[in-house]
Order: sequence, then structure tokens, then C-alpha cells
Amino acid sequence: MHGLRRLIPILGGTATGDGWSARVLPGGADFQLIVNDRLSELDARYVLETDGGDLIYVQNRAVRSGPAELIARLVRGEPVDPAQIYFRCSPSFETASRALGWIAERMFVGTGARYPDAVAMHFFELR
Repeated sequence: MHGLRRLIPILGGTATGDGWSARVLPGGADFQLIVNDRLSELDARYVLETDGGDLIYVQNRAVRSGPAELIARLVRGEPVDPAQIYFRCSPSFETASRALGWIAERMFVGTGARYPDAVAMHFFELR
């Protein structure tokens, strides 16, 4: 057995970039593998719609780990200081937008933070 598989619906949200903003469309999901009481492997897939109407498909693979007692608090929906949890990711993007097409030609890394009512991700282009 590799762990416990969970499917978490992604119902909405917002995103901002350098000179653009977008909303997260409903219908995405985070396919989680709870490996053990300290480690989860995450695979989130969702679509952004920019304020200009462009669509961006996002696949974001991540690792979230920390002390078992803090991970248990996250699972229960309790607040945990994000600095105490290792949450790193590698997002990739697809779009038909000519203006944003460059994002499919770059590699990104990121950090995440899980809050009781939201997840916040920050992505950085590798140069």
C-alpha cells in the first residue's frame, strides 16, 4: 500500500501575476496521496481565466511535510504556522494565449501555505 488517496475539489479562488489577474474556475481538483502521518504528495489540476478572457491550465505537483502533530492539525482544519510546514511545488502551465504563451516555455517552482479556509501558493520563474 502506498498511502491514502484523497480527492479535494477546487471550487474557486484568485490568481495574480505581473500585469494580470485571474479567477480559478470551478471543476479542478487536488489529487492527494497521504503517504504517512508526516508526508503528502499533491497533484492539483485546475484552470485559470484571466481578466482578459484567456484560459490557463495549471498542473501543480507538490510535497507537503512536517511533524505528525502539525499535519494532524492541518487535516482537522486548525491553523498551523506555515513556516513550520515544508510545502514546495513545481507548477506547469498550458495556454492558447499568444500573450501568455511564454509561461509554457519556462520552469517554475513555488511555495505553499495551507490555512483553515484556503491554500495560498506563490510561484517563481526559474531564470
